[in-house]
Amino acid sequence: MIGESASPSPGPAPAASGREPDVDAPTGPGSSPDRRVRVAIHQPHYLPWLGMVDKLDRCDRFVVLDTVQFERRGWQNRNYVAGRGRPVLLTVPVTQGSRDDLILDKEIDNNQKWRAKHLKALAEHCYPKTPYWNDYKEEIAHLYETEWDNLAALAIATTRMVMRGFGIDTPILRASEIGDFPGRKTELLAQICTKAGASVLLSGDGARDYLDPQILLRYGIDVEWQGFRHPVYRQYQRETEDFAPRLSAIDLLLNAGPDALEILRRARTQS
Repeated sequence: MIGESASPSPGPAPAASGREPDVDAPTGPGSSPDRRVRVAIHQPHYLPWLGMVDKLDRCDRFVVLDTVQFERRGWQNRNYVAGRGRPVLLTVPVTQGSRDDLILDKEIDNNQKWRAKHLKALAEHCYPKTPYWNDYKEEIAHLYETEWDNLAALAIATTRMVMRGFGIDTPILRASEIGDFPGRKTELLAQICTKAGASVLLSGDGARDYLDPQILLRYGIDVEWQGFRHPVYRQYQRETEDFAPRLSAIDLLLNAGPDALEILRRARTQS
């Protein structure tokens, strides 16, 4: 799928039903003749996983691709966290609509008590005994005390929360706010890259089957493959030999705290 799918320190959360503020982005391929500008593009994901956080850390600008079709049973509204046994899947319920609904238009079904359920799972069952739960519990609680209406706004808020915890300050742009992009597939990504001032698209390896580098080259954009390597770290709520990969990035954050980013980067450099 375009944009790729894969399976916090205290601070205020964005407004629940509002959009992220407009961001002025450069409009040519590369904002400086002396420097290559790396841009990553990804759909908004609820409680994003470490592969997405790795992208955020490695790129100069990150574009949230909210103008494509909402993926049912995808990762835009759900993710796994660690449990004492099997990982726990947290799903944000969304209103039923057309199969053609765009991510940016998808509304949350607040008739279901999902916020209390998710917070209870994190606070009482999954992470209360992790070393850094107390450091981040107030911001996590604030996230779930806020009434969210729009799924994309919630997903971006969870991403920003994780970024603050990891110490990542990469600018985030929303595709819906920086332009109108008529292209499809690789052409769409190339148009977004151009608007975001990219000279390089940082892409996950899952896109190798559909991404056409020749189309990007016509726009003056190179492709860099992410080659993500998942770190293995101590999960205090699980036995050492029972490591669970591909969870939300808050799992590493709550287990490793200020060392989380270094652990992520160290895995990247391993041969």
